[in-house]
Amino acid sequence: MAEPEVGVTPYWELTFDADGDVNAGQRDRLLKEAPEWGVKDLIVFAHGWNSDRSGATRLYSRFFEPFPGLAPNARLGFVGVVWPSMRFSDEPIPDFERTVTAATVGPALDKGTRGGLLDVFPGRATLVDQIARMLDQQPDEEAALEEYGRLVRLLVELHPEAPGTAFAADTVAAAGPQCDPEMFLGDTAQMCREFARALAEERAGADGEFVVGVGTGTRAEGVQASFGLPRVWDGAHELLRQATYFAMKRRAGTVGERGLGPLAGRLAQVAPGLRVHLVGHSFGGRLVSFALRGLPRGVRNVKSVTLLQAAFSHYAFAARLPHDARGKGVLHGQQDRVDGPLVCCFSRFDSALGTIYPMASRMAGDSNSAVDLRLPRLLGSKWGALGFDGVQAVTGTKAFKLADALRAKLPVSGCVNIDASAVVKRGGAPSGAHSDICHRELAQVVLAAGRIR
Repeated sequence: MAEPEVGVTPYWELTFDADGDVNAGQRDRLLKEAPEWGVKDLIVFAHGWNSDRSGATRLYSRFFEPFPGLAPNARLGFVGVVWPSMRFSDEPIPDFERTVTAATVGPALDKGTRGGLLDVFPGRATLVDQIARMLDQQPDEEAALEEYGRLVRLLVELHPEAPGTAFAADTVAAAGPQCDPEMFLGDTAQMCREFARALAEERAGADGEFVVGVGTGTRAEGVQASFGLPRVWDGAHELLRQATYFAMKRRAGTVGERGLGPLAGRLAQVAPGLRVHLVGHSFGGRLVSFALRGLPRGVRNVKSVTLLQAAFSHYAFAARLPHDARGKGVLHGQQDRVDGPLVCCFSRFDSALGTIYPMASRMAGDSNSAVDLRLPRLLGSKWGALGFDGVQAVTGTKAFKLADALRAKLPVSGCVNIDASAVVKRGGAPSGAHSDICHRELAQVVLAAGRIR
């Protein structure tokens, strides 16, 4: 495998499969060379839903670029984690070149997304072709949407006859098993209509065509005036996107707990003085957080964790849920495994996490409810994501605006919320600023969290 083109040295790549098994050659090279290079602080970055190695490498090259200049006297090393995830290629990423097919408007699957699905779900080419054909043809019959839902469930291995085996929840109750999202097991047509309405509202709001609560028209009327009636097959496209997200969410936890966490333990053995700093974007934030749960007992070499637009529950670290006294976050207390702070950067401009994520999470728990799409933004809710409003319900969490965080000394332990909306603010529908993370200021946050000078 050719060396990746990343503009920092030393740089190592770690490739994990869906079960969390790491490429042995890459692992052994890191374990051998990191001590030889005299690395003191190792920054380990896990991407979100990138579909291939080249996309992840470009992200790492961009994000790591400011570090040598910001900390010229530090003995830094860099690791890029590559894991089998994907990004729908119609999602714009600020400053990343878009292909012609990625700019296509409409529910049909472009070539890049089809390729990503085949890479992430090998052996399911027939299913991908059938799904793509239905999105292209957009049949009118209600039964067609139900058939479409069945194909999506097969693709991502959601089983109505055996719920509870596939979905890794972010919050768990004391009673009752975890279960597959009901949005994929219930009325597909209804789910598609709800997603279509959410997308239309998000686009209308982004273009400034109406303001909620202003004037006599309703939000739905504003959407209709700007874009016409929501298109149900746009919602079907979003249902597929959400299904792959839930599959990647599950996979990210597996790779972190079974792969990256134990590997950090190996690093502690071969290089006891090496300080590890975990950074994760989107589902990569979930990956590095679950790595804490996979750390061997007594290992304290993880000196900081920085989450960038993390795509999992803002209650994941809570010992008790405000809306359910019996429940707790799936990672409750894991922040204490960090010998330093767990820093969560978030932005109100992240549409993926501010609108679609909470709606999908709410629908996952109750597929028959009428979803008020204004609730996540206007009121906040139990369905929120870390990357939209930060860590919630964890005692002692400190909060900063980005400018203040860069001027002050960050806490040396516990959870820290940083509102990064001042820089994380660019991007188009449906994800908004979700991927707008390559900023010098965020590199400074990582260095500050790790007390790297």
